[in-house]
Amino acid sequence: MTPKEYQALVKRMAPPSPIVRDTALAFLVGGGICVVGQLLSHWYGTLGLDTADAGTATSVTLVFLSALATGLGVYHKLARWAGAGTLVPITGFANAVVSPAVDFRAED
Repeated sequence: MTPKEYQALVKRMAPPSPIVRDTALAFLVGGGICVVGQLLSHWYGTLGLDTADAGTATSVTLVFLSALATGLGVYHKLARWAGAGTLVPITGFANAVVSPAVDFRAED
């Protein structure tokens, strides 16, 4: 089998990628995470924190919520459904840090 024939076989056998649906889900979920962050930042501002402190409190809250969701198994389900939308830097980082710890604990 030549490389061209192999590529043609792979193309025929591979399931079609729902790129429009995947892109829309990533956009909506990633945007939703950002909206939650913006709402938290505004809420912390109404509590009397200045912009820098509200940003710090928002980051800490998002990391905590992401770590909690990872520990409960919710983040993984959301990531499988929404794809790249869950890779918003702060929540994706928290998931990347907590996930190996959860896996290690599960394996004992």
